[in-house]
Amino acid sequence: MLEELISTIEFQMSLLLFVALGGYLLATRIHQSAVIGEILVGLIVGPSVLGLITYTDFVQSLAGLGAIILLFVIGFEFELRDITNWRYMVIALIGVIVPWVGGYITAVFFGMDFYSAIFIGTALTATSIAITANVLREMGKLHQPFAKAIIGAAVIDDILSLIVLSICTDLASTGELVPLGIGLTVIKAFGFVIIAAGVGVKVIPYLITKMDETKIARQFPEFVFIFAMMIAFFYAMMAEMVGISAIVGAFLAGVCVNRVSLKHSMDIKLGAEYLYIIFAAIFFVSLGIIADLRYLTQDMILFIAILTVVAVITKVVGCGLPAKLTGMSWRDAAVIGFGMTPRGEVAMIVGLIALNHFEEMAALAVDPTEAAHLLQLGNELFIAIVVVSLVTTIIVPMIYRGFFFKGEKPKPLTCEQEKEIQV
Repeated sequence: MLEELISTIEFQMSLLLFVALGGYLLATRIHQSAVIGEILVGLIVGPSVLGLITYTDFVQSLAGLGAIILLFVIGFEFELRDITNWRYMVIALIGVIVPWVGGYITAVFFGMDFYSAIFIGTALTATSIAITANVLREMGKLHQPFAKAIIGAAVIDDILSLIVLSICTDLASTGELVPLGIGLTVIKAFGFVIIAAGVGVKVIPYLITKMDETKIARQFPEFVFIFAMMIAFFYAMMAEMVGISAIVGAFLAGVCVNRVSLKHSMDIKLGAEYLYIIFAAIFFVSLGIIADLRYLTQDMILFIAILTVVAVITKVVGCGLPAKLTGMSWRDAAVIGFGMTPRGEVAMIVGLIALNHFEEMAALAVDPTEAAHLLQLGNELFIAIVVVSLVTTIIVPMIYRGFFFKGEKPKPLTCEQEKEIQV
């Protein structure tokens, strides 16, 4: 009876939100962002320590919803021009090349084979904007030029990381590059961003405005809000269909609806904010749950420590230096470099691909000893990538609050800043 109760959706949802509340309490104690508190509490209640919650399909689904809603809300603060600046392309391009080279060299230095090294390099290319964007949002900094550079470059970074991942997967599965496949990936990725953002900015606000004037919108004020959330998840689905992270699609959907002014309907931003509070908290808790530190060995700790340092330095240099060369101040360039440091879902996907690759090789191995070695190698790669992703995620809010924005309290946007965002 107790096991049946624990397995119910109601109990799991209640437990996750209870853990999220614990994250807020911890954050107040250690004077850090709520994000840090939620991730740390997720570590404590997850498999690493207490084992009360595991990364089940249910938790994964809720976390995915949280990430989508989070980036949809973040998109409200941006315009299309904020993600089409040529400077952001330069930052993203160099910010992918330098980490890949750094990760590959580090893996080779520790004696890893070619395939392991390209997986490690690929894992370091991706940037997760969810954490950085949320911290900047908490601090009231989303209107700043460096925040726009981080978000814009990170969207491009996600596309470039997808291309690198495609190359890596081809090498791992066939041992050779497939130019046609890579070309199709590039076309689909950039085509989606151009069409979804370009057409969406023109069409979606028009549809919502017209819908707001209808009789049904006057009778049911929530009607337009439901339509906007449908667009957010539709964009997320389309992004995944072309191979980009779903959160990029959700972000573009937010960009498309941020100018809408409603007369009769429920405020879209306000409604999304309430969903964000619930599901984004679960998303951050899940990042702690997914990292099972019990698989760490003494031999791996040194490698992970060095790889984490390389992951931070290569993004800070790879993104910060181009930002400085394209006209940013040294301080803003450093903020951008550290802001691009967190790895996230793309890196974890690379880890899962690496794990699956070595499991397939183990299944084909004739010698049981060799099969066991391949399985161990796959698990070590996966946990190394997950831990590096987790650590780089945690340190950025700490650096922001402890150094760049030390002593600053969240500031509401002024009327001029609100107008600047809306223009």
